[in-house]
Amino acid sequence: MKAVILFASMLFCMESVLAQTNYYTETKTFYENGYTYQCDVEESGTVTLYNKSSKWIYKQMIYKDTGKQYIADYDTPDIYEEISDEFSHQCDSIINNAFSTEEKRRIKDNFFILVLYANSETGVIEDVDFEFVTFNPYATVPVSVYRKIEVGIKQKLRLVPTAEGRRLNYLFCWNHLVPE
Repeated sequence: MKAVILFASMLFCMESVLAQTNYYTETKTFYENGYTYQCDVEESGTVTLYNKSSKWIYKQMIYKDTGKQYIADYDTPDIYEEISDEFSHQCDSIINNAFSTEEKRRIKDNFFILVLYANSETGVIEDVDFEFVTFNPYATVPVSVYRKIEVGIKQKLRLVPTAEGRRLNYLFCWNHLVPE
C-alpha cells in the first residue's frame, strides 16, 4: 500500500514539475504544427521569442527616402497615432485569453515585453516578438500560447501611421504587460 501511495505521490509531483518546464534556456528553434518559432537567448538571460518567418525582427528602422537610421528622441514626431483605449483593451483581452488558469497563476505579478512591428503604410501588424528572462515564469509557457497571442494580434489590431511613420520602413511599438 505504501508503494501505491508513494507512486501516486510521485506522479502528482512529476506533473507539477513537467508543467513548469523552462522551455527557453538556450537559443533554439521550435518546429511546431505549421509554424516555426525562434528563441534567442542572450548571455544576460534575456529571451527574444518570435515567429521565424518574421521580416522586421533585428532590422533597423530607416527612412525609406534617405536610407538613414530612425532614432527616437524626446522631440521626434510620433510615428503612429496615440494608442486608443479600444486597442489596449483588445490587446489585453487577446493576451489574457491565451493563458490557461494555471499559467496565469504561475505568471501572476510578473511582466513580459510585447513588441509589435507594423506596416508603415497600413498599420497592419506584421511581426510580434515576446521578451522576458530565462528565470521568469514566462519561460515556462509553451510556444503555442505565444503563437495564439501573435495570431490574435495580427488578426484584430493595427496601428494608425502618422505622416512621419509612413516615411519609415516599418513601425515599432512595445509595451510591458502583466496579464490578469
